[in-house]
Amino acid sequence: MEYSNKTFVTEFILLAFSEFHQYQILLFTIILYTYIVCIAGNMTIILLVVVKQSLHTPMYFFISIFTVLEIMFASVTIPKLLAILIQTKKTISFFGCFVQMYAFNALGETECFLLALMVFDRYLAINNPLRYSAIMNSPVCYRLAVLPWFLGFLVSFFPSIFTFLLDFCGPNEVDHFFCDLAPLQNLACSDPFISNMMTTMAAILATVFPFFTIMGFYIHIIYSVLKIKSIEGKSKAFSTCSSHLIVASLFYGSAIIVYVRPKGTYDIRSDKYYSLIYFLINPVVNPFIYALRNRDVKNVLKNILNFKANLNTKSKFTYG
Repeated sequence: MEYSNKTFVTEFILLAFSEFHQYQILLFTIILYTYIVCIAGNMTIILLVVVKQSLHTPMYFFISIFTVLEIMFASVTIPKLLAILIQTKKTISFFGCFVQMYAFNALGETECFLLALMVFDRYLAINNPLRYSAIMNSPVCYRLAVLPWFLGFLVSFFPSIFTFLLDFCGPNEVDHFFCDLAPLQNLACSDPFISNMMTTMAAILATVFPFFTIMGFYIHIIYSVLKIKSIEGKSKAFSTCSSHLIVASLFYGSAIIVYVRPKGTYDIRSDKYYSLIYFLINPVVNPFIYALRNRDVKNVLKNILNFKANLNTKSKFTYG
């Protein structure tokens, strides 16, 4: 009889940035432009890796997978955000909300594990250069590439399913621009203790553990690089890791701020602004980091630009 009087939620309202009502069109324009740059930048990296034979190496294979993840990661939330910025109706269905939540968290955790795998690849390249090609052959790379996806979607499943099983019978306004674990848990009528615990455990497994794994590998890498006698050799070794180190620092820095903070410092209203860095800024910046900090990518881009310049010169000479 107690449950017969309850009205269960069938949809959620995403408040997004409704406090800036007068700037909705401006926000829509900025986020749309950023999303286009994100897709274009990451697609450029993927095409370069696919087309250029010189980039058919394990390192660029994992980079191309990472850029695919970045596109998917941004696409889970940005199209819906763009829609609610310009629409009067800002709702998302109950099941659509949880599908978005699971996909977002699964892809984010997959990126965490993939970044750890990428530094392992650099560790092998620097510490076992003679055996590197034999160890990281194509079948091994393909099998390793599946592992982050498996772990990411497995780890995120448990907090997602425990949050889904909570009772939602009261307010349905989500003070965020997408469906995430903490905002939904705060709306539950039933006790979210187990769901909160599963979320914390998932955050530790997918964020803290890979982060310290990366730190450990980089300590060994730095130690190995310092033993190289030639300055040119040290510079080359560091250049292969610098772009990954910057990307990993940005990603884990923003992820830890959003998901691994002390309970007393948590604030949903400010959390959605931190999340912009995590899901919007990083996917836009990362292709430029790989393009500008990586010698091989810069050389490929330079060759393409020189080729286009030569074609333009020849066409002017022919038709001039």
